[in-house]
Amino acid sequence: MRAPPAYQALRERLRDEIGAGVYSGGARLPTESELVARLGLSRQTVRRAFQELVAEGVVYRVPGRGTYANDAGRYLRQLGSIEDLMSLSDDTTMEVLTGLRRRVDVDAASRLRLDDDVVYAVTFRRLHDAVPFVVTRVFLPEHVARPVLGAAETSDGAVSTTTIIGLIEPHLAQPIAEAAQSITVGAADVDVATGVGCAAGHPMLRVDRLYADASGTPVELAVSHFLPEQYTYRVTLRRSR
Repeated sequence: MRAPPAYQALRERLRDEIGAGVYSGGARLPTESELVARLGLSRQTVRRAFQELVAEGVVYRVPGRGTYANDAGRYLRQLGSIEDLMSLSDDTTMEVLTGLRRRVDVDAASRLRLDDDVVYAVTFRRLHDAVPFVVTRVFLPEHVARPVLGAAETSDGAVSTTTIIGLIEPHLAQPIAEAAQSITVGAADVDVATGVGCAAGHPMLRVDRLYADASGTPVELAVSHFLPEQYTYRVTLRRSR
């Protein structure tokens, strides 16, 4: 029987070692360079093995720090639709850090395509099994925010299992139809660091989502900073027919 490709053999070896507890507690795995030198494999082979383990959620990468074993307390989310985003309330808790209120924000207003610089903003964190993993700032146009101003779920210190898009959608003239998303790396500012319990400046996964209704009008801008040690993000892509 033909031997499996080298990257598959390495992938299985690393997976078995993780399963056996060699890298327990979210320990860092050897670097690509270390594995190349130790096992005599090509860098491409090692990189392919890591890529597959990341895709499977077995390990995760922190930019500038390395590749880590995924422990049981880490939050894994697979997203593929607006419904998936709205169902975050199924297994996470939202804690409001700064309640919904009026503010001037030139950048957010521009991205929401508003005529002036006034938006309504709320900042919250999400927890999974009582562990915080993300701080999100949501910006809304005034006409979208007004029906939920004063709602218990958007007040300072509120704790609930809702989502902001789930809260606002019943009040919209048209349903939310799409979310334009960008993913980058950012640093935790003081508020984000306090919210998830890391040091200021810590590398974070930044996810920006601009939600639009069926007419294409933006109704919400959400800027989230995820703690890489506590979060895995997975997207399934399918070939169009």
